[in-house]
Amino acid sequence: MRWLPFQLNPDLPEAGIPREEYVARKFGARGKGVNERVVMAGRQVGIPFAYEKMKVQPNTLNAHRLMCYAERAGKQDELAEALFRAHFTEGVNLTDRETLADIAARAGLDRNAVAAYLASDEDRALVAQGDMEARGAGIGGVPFFIFGRKIGVSGAQDPDALLEAMEQALAEG
Repeated sequence: MRWLPFQLNPDLPEAGIPREEYVARKFGARGKGVNERVVMAGRQVGIPFAYEKMKVQPNTLNAHRLMCYAERAGKQDELAEALFRAHFTEGVNLTDRETLADIAARAGLDRNAVAAYLASDEDRALVAQGDMEARGAGIGGVPFFIFGRKIGVSGAQDPDALLEAMEQALAEG
């Protein structure tokens, strides 16, 4: 599996915005209950989503850059899991470079090397290009799965739907 860049909110300032402001802007009056379905589904599978801990809606450019770094180190899955846990269950601010370096260390990457990488501009253009390619291919949200470079599945799907897409991609080989 390979994780590719796609920013849900590429226009957010680099430091992000207050989560409450983001939810109000995006969802209006229905914003307060917008995550309830996700929280309930998470409980069923042991994922303690904690949206109430999120204070910042992040611009994820640096997190995506870090995923590029982790891919070269063979740690992309570990980093993705650590980023998801930090954001969705711990409510950490993913715009903070020091925090990102700490998360990377949890995923088995060298914290000091990651901090130096994040202080540079390396991979900014690569992330922007990947994001633009995804949008050009019609991708407009996450999760989005591509199987065998042929079959795309958008949104949170049940395991049977994902298995069917995998089997279809294999059949079209």
